[in-house]
Amino acid sequence: MKKERKQPNNQKNSFREKLSPFFEKYDLRERTLVVSFGKRILFSLVLFFELVLLLQFFGTWKTAQGWTRFVLFIVALVGLGTVEAVKLFFSKTTSGKWVCYGLDFIFVFTLVGIVGNNYLVVLYLILITELYFRIEKAFRSFGVFFGVLCSYVLTYWLANLFYLGAELTITLILAQSFSALVALVLHFCIIRFALSFYRQYLRLDKTLKELDASKSELEKAYAELKEATVLAERQRIAKDIHDTAGHSLTTVIMQTEAAKLIIDENPAEAKAKIVAANLQAKHTLEELRESVHLLSGVSEKEPLKSALLRTISESTSGTEIVIRSEIDEIELSDEKYRLVYNTLKEGLSNGLRHGRATAFWFELKRDGKEVHFLLSDNGAGVNISELKEGFGLSGLKKEAARLGGSADFLSEKDDGFEIRLCLPL
Repeated sequence: MKKERKQPNNQKNSFREKLSPFFEKYDLRERTLVVSFGKRILFSLVLFFELVLLLQFFGTWKTAQGWTRFVLFIVALVGLGTVEAVKLFFSKTTSGKWVCYGLDFIFVFTLVGIVGNNYLVVLYLILITELYFRIEKAFRSFGVFFGVLCSYVLTYWLANLFYLGAELTITLILAQSFSALVALVLHFCIIRFALSFYRQYLRLDKTLKELDASKSELEKAYAELKEATVLAERQRIAKDIHDTAGHSLTTVIMQTEAAKLIIDENPAEAKAKIVAANLQAKHTLEELRESVHLLSGVSEKEPLKSALLRTISESTSGTEIVIRSEIDEIELSDEKYRLVYNTLKEGLSNGLRHGRATAFWFELKRDGKEVHFLLSDNGAGVNISELKEGFGLSGLKKEAARLGGSADFLSEKDDGFEIRLCLPL
């Protein structure tokens, strides 16, 4: 019993498998393929109803009036099929298609006169389908539809007048062809609905493709932005390490050099300097670790004033360097915090290493909606026109500009060096 129940399902699946390649061949999203398929269907219907008309004609052969009707019938039949083939598959111009529509009317009128009005509406439905599909604007399609109705009524009246000799009034024509006119109206409504649905489907498919393309572009842009962000982060880490390590190691070198000079004359003071240098080196390692954690957003930052005072204290501990300062309590964003903190360390390091400065003045003040940073020293200085900005100074200018501020350097030969930094709060 179980095997008998499974057999219909297997047959059903096999039928689906056979049909699936056929439907996959005609993708509804490809308009050219759908149009090509529709033209083949229409032409097949034309040939089918021509065959039906042929069979009906031979069924009434005995009542046919000689070879004239037979020749006209064959000419009209072949002519209709040829015109449809030309119209559907070969004609590309609008004028050529309208010529084909005129020939359609003549051949249909001839066939109706020979076999009667039985298939007149069917032929009309087949022949005007392609016409409706070509017209996109609604107003124009309604005008063509009205012309089709008038053409059908005219064909019906002429067929009765010429072939049957019956002079019908308009009321009688409408009454006799009422069902055919209803069929034409329903056919038009169905075609318009199908076309509207299909065009909406194409628009939605186009929109989805554009969205997919936009998504791909956004993903690509995001990947590029992510790469650029990673690069900027690496550069910022490099700058932080440069500023932190440069300043701290400079301080260590200064302390050890000073200890070396006085180790024979004053061993106790030399020892104190070496101890301070040792502590500074250890703290440098902690600062480097803290920089990495700070950039990753893990560590909590200490107040800015406290961090600046600690840096000043570390720079003067165990040395003859004098640093005076005035620092306001100011809260800044993480990026501006790092910029101010690193600028102080960079300025002190450069003053000690390049300018051989022994005294510094540092000031951080709030002025309205701006923060003003000033660091000056009594070092050797340099002609500002000859100043070659290194990694630290050039990075300072770029970072200040990126944060909406500015950085300036003032100096003269043998007259110290000054760093001015202005940032918006």
